[in-house]
Amino acid sequence: MARRRINHTDGAAAIAAVKLSGLESADDTMLAMACRYLLEELAERAPGNSVEVRVPPYGATQCIQGPRHTRGTPPNTVEMNPDTWFALATGELSWQQALAEAKAQASGTRADLSEVLPLIS
Repeated sequence: MARRRINHTDGAAAIAAVKLSGLESADDTMLAMACRYLLEELAERAPGNSVEVRVPPYGATQCIQGPRHTRGTPPNTVEMNPDTWFALATGELSWQQALAEAKAQASGTRADLSEVLPLIS
């Protein structure tokens, strides 16, 4: 299990602050903390190393059980901007909608996060 860097209280407060202000006017510090906390939550709920989820510039995590990746670019990657990640993780956007609208890019046979999202509803 990955070590948590953001405690639950601080992470929940950051999520609440972003929801309260709205993504368009969210404080960058709060959005960064919320995104990082949600990436940690994903890694905890779907442990593994077969998929790398990237949310530049705020962070990345590995999750989903399967073959372990150790060098170079992983064969199963998901990448999106922070607003999309926050919306997916909190249930404001569905996985299918994010892909259909090209808000998230997913490659590889295991890069489907529909079974693990949303993290918070």
